Amino acid sequence: MPVNSVSDTARWVAYYRALETRRPDAIFHDPFAERLAGPEGEAIVQELPDGRKMAPPLIVRTAVFDEVITDRIRNHGADLVLNLAAGLDARPWRLPLPPALHWIDADLPGILAYKASIMESVTPACHYEAVAVDLTNPAERDPFFARIGAAHRRVLVVTEGLVIYLTPDQVTALGRALHAQPSFSWWLLDFVTPRILKMVTKSHGPALRHAPFRFGPAEGTAFFHASGWHEDAFFSGIDSGKRLRREMRMAPLWRFIGRFLSAKRVEEFRRMSGVALLARDP
Repeated sequence: MPVNSVSDTARWVAYYRALETRRPDAIFHDPFAERLAGPEGEAIVQELPDGRKMAPPLIVRTAVFDEVITDRIRNHGADLVLNLAAGLDARPWRLPLPPALHWIDADLPGILAYKASIMESVTPACHYEAVAVDLTNPAERDPFFARIGAAHRRVLVVTEGLVIYLTPDQVTALGRALHAQPSFSWWLLDFVTPRILKMVTKSHGPALRHAPFRFGPAEGTAFFHASGWHEDAFFSGIDSGKRLRREMRMAPLWRFIGRFLSAKRVEEFRRMSGVALLARDP
């Protein structure tokens, strides 16, 4: 199987970034993506069912995360970006970040070591640190969060492509651990609803049996209230795809069908997948 662990999905997504970077009308440029993906990343996309057709939503996700991260740093005073399950993300090297910013990538040792071997000759734009930690192990995770929280004022936590691989209980535990740090001001994440989770599991479940999709909350961002977070902003996958001109093939049909649906049903379609910026509750 092309995907043998969750870490392999980082190569998969990196290859999508490489495909976007090659385009003359690219909405972002990641000059490191092709090397980070390696031949394994291309093989995953080639072997997954409809692998290339899945590119638009993940490319849109990358672009929206770029926009929100940049905004929190420039306009809202974020002094640290804490990138959990960072995978092969190259934002500390490719985004125009202020030199005073601190950025921490946290992930499992193997994927961090691989990324370091690729990026060792490139200087990041800001203060950069990579920390090996198992985010599902409270004995490792919580002291790490406490150290980071005590050293910074306004932390933006980023979990791109993480929560879908966790169980609901693991997502709640992670949210509570993040909320326990008063300086953790925002949590930027992506999620899908049960409808999308079911569709993707049906089409890609066998190929992803070593990295199964698990989390798709029926209540959307309201799921995170129990762990102390509320929705500050939501970026619909459908709306963002249209704005950025990177739509899934069926998106125009969904919009056409939406003309005949109630406002409530249209909003349900808008929120089938997307990016959410959460803010901490008092």
